[in-house]
Amino acid sequence: MSLILPDPFPPPWACEWADDAEWGLSATLSFRGVRQRFRWIAPGTFPMGSPPDEPSRSANDTLHEVTLSRGYWLADTACTQALWQAVMGENPSFFQDDPAQPVEQVSWEAVQTFLDRLNALVPGLDAGLPSEAQWEYACRAGTTAPFSFGRNITPEQVNYDGNYPYAGAEKGLYRERTVAVGSLPPNPWGLYEMHGNVWEWCADWYGPYPDGSQIDPAGPPDGSWRVLRGGSWFSDAQDCRSACRYGIPPVVADHIIGFRLAPGQRPAGEASRHADGQAQAERAGQAGGSDAGG
Repeated sequence: MSLILPDPFPPPWACEWADDAEWGLSATLSFRGVRQRFRWIAPGTFPMGSPPDEPSRSANDTLHEVTLSRGYWLADTACTQALWQAVMGENPSFFQDDPAQPVEQVSWEAVQTFLDRLNALVPGLDAGLPSEAQWEYACRAGTTAPFSFGRNITPEQVNYDGNYPYAGAEKGLYRERTVAVGSLPPNPWGLYEMHGNVWEWCADWYGPYPDGSQIDPAGPPDGSWRVLRGGSWFSDAQDCRSACRYGIPPVVADHIIGFRLAPGQRPAGEASRHADGQAQAERAGQAGGSDAGG
């Protein structure tokens, strides 16, 4: 990890910050009694996608070098039902045993409304979704194996359908539901449940990767589907790989889909552009997409 610090530091929205010997800088947002911790992800270069010999890889996992020239803040967990409730005044989730479970049944479009409201209430937060490249860089956390935990996973590490293990591993537990965020071991950069639990929306339109090395890629300029990453409680283990990617219409809401906040990712004017683009997304909503199921 680079020693380049965020500017400003501490960020104006933070109620506290820490410099952990293992995972580096963190800053915590407290909003109406709900806390969300963010990790500082320093800039760097990494291999995005999967090599040709990775089991269960897809053709759209094309391996290419990506450089992220700027550091960024990323939530150390998926957004919880508690935080969504604090902002929106309601909870759309299917699984509601614990307010610390990830919010799900939220479309990409609904997330944009959540972001608009949260940013209006927390000056300087400017929260958005991570780009697909930012998401994978953070998920890998300096690793190159199929998972940040290594060449395989177990249900003790990841919440997925253990009836469908990866690369010939033994079958294991299938919880059939989400678990509270932070319940399972973090990756090497202190980020929880980047594999499994809920698929996570990214900012990008879905499309083929561009050829060659890239610097700060932001995805296609337009499209019909938005990117999902990470797999879910309902997924086969192969869909929880660091490189695995899917695209679905941005109006789809399902109990396998959530998201993770990224402060500083929502540029000025994004809210108005979101409103302008909503009609296009709704028109595309009935189009077929890749299946992000198990």
